[in-house]
Amino acid sequence: FQSPLTKTKKLIGDAGIAFTNAFVASPLCCPSRASILTGKYPHNHHVINNTLEGNCSSKVWQKSEEAQTFPALLKTYAGYQTFFAGKYLNQEKNSKYYNYTLSVNGKPEEHGADYSKDYLTDVLANRSLDFLQYKSNYQPFFMMVSIPAPHSPWTAAPQYQNSFNDTKAPRDPNFNVHGKDKHWLIRQAKTPMSNSSVQFLDDAFRKRWRTLLSVDDLVEKIVKRLEVSVELDNTYIFFTSDNGYHTGQFSLPLDKRQLYEFDIRVPLMVRGPNIKPNQTSQMLVSNVDLGPTILDIAGYNVNKTQMDGMSFLPEGKMNSSSWRTDILVEYEGEGSNVTDPACPLLGPGVSECFPDCVCEDSYNNTYACVRTVAPSANLQYCEFDDNEVFVEVYNVTADPYQLTNIAKTIDQEVLEKMNHRLMMLQSCSGQSCRTPGVYDPRYKFDPRQMFTSHSWRLSRLRQ
Repeated sequence: FQSPLTKTKKLIGDAGIAFTNAFVASPLCCPSRASILTGKYPHNHHVINNTLEGNCSSKVWQKSEEAQTFPALLKTYAGYQTFFAGKYLNQEKNSKYYNYTLSVNGKPEEHGADYSKDYLTDVLANRSLDFLQYKSNYQPFFMMVSIPAPHSPWTAAPQYQNSFNDTKAPRDPNFNVHGKDKHWLIRQAKTPMSNSSVQFLDDAFRKRWRTLLSVDDLVEKIVKRLEVSVELDNTYIFFTSDNGYHTGQFSLPLDKRQLYEFDIRVPLMVRGPNIKPNQTSQMLVSNVDLGPTILDIAGYNVNKTQMDGMSFLPEGKMNSSSWRTDILVEYEGEGSNVTDPACPLLGPGVSECFPDCVCEDSYNNTYACVRTVAPSANLQYCEFDDNEVFVEVYNVTADPYQLTNIAKTIDQEVLEKMNHRLMMLQSCSGQSCRTPGVYDPRYKFDPRQMFTSHSWRLSRLRQ
């Protein structure tokens, strides 16, 4: 099996535990990063997309949420030295590999196009190594290295420019097929894709992998440095991502933002004290759990926070029957108020459009899903906030590539329970986000609590 992250897998995954059911609370950079930092679902941290209007890195966010992020709590209340390098939220324009400006403790630092001193992934690696070298040995540390790679423009380091020349995007069963029973945004994708679209996405896939080879080097450098300073065995290391990505599935050329497994699933590997090597866990983990887990490791009482997630370490919690069976995924689509001149037939309200007028987002690509992983069910239930209140349901065990939407054939009682559970999760906060799900033996369903209408609105997100 080819992979650009072989050293990362060996040094973190094989040396610890790999989670096979790790998901994001929202399949887009800024809302997802906000969920990592706050331990909250988007309806509670109010970052709904990558724009300032969508509360990404806004003054409101800085005032209301930033001081309660888990790194801030580690620093203020747990006596940690903290260090951050890389892409924070999205208003910091920083997905460029050369010719960018870094903010170094608030001071701008210009970078040019010389590989030896400006290639962003390597700059982040060197800054991280400097922190490890010069930090105090008398207090614990927390370091977060948030590497933009493999984000576009996909500029590889010179030594990796010819790697993976024969690699193509995976040709899974959902590659280049029409999503016939899906939301209109998926149905509008042209199938089969043009040869130029397929070439473009294969090329993008290769370029993305090439940028990850430098990330793999960065991981190796950091692990080696911790080994040399005899701190490795006393340090937890987490490796994950802020969203998935698609290249050609359901004939969507490339992007994220969709509700399917390829956009909401992420890698998650953890090594550290008392974590035995070569483990895999099927426990259902969301990125809202990262903050609570790290605070728990640091000995900070997570119940004192407003976090929606739960700690999945120390290990006693793993494989325990009391672990949750479902999580929430939510996204608010972005669309332009004016018609794209290249695509007049689509009208206003779409965005991220390709030359052949296949658009990857629209303002009514706004949805919320309950993702269930339980011994008796592996299910996804989603509702769209659009005129049809479109519903998509997938049995991921029987249909891992989500080819068939079973919303019209599934048992009505299951639909009602899932609709009820979704509305509950969409208004949850803190402890109420961790109540038993539909497939948990402790779940209680009271039809009298059912809402009269199936439709739901995202007014909470917009407050």
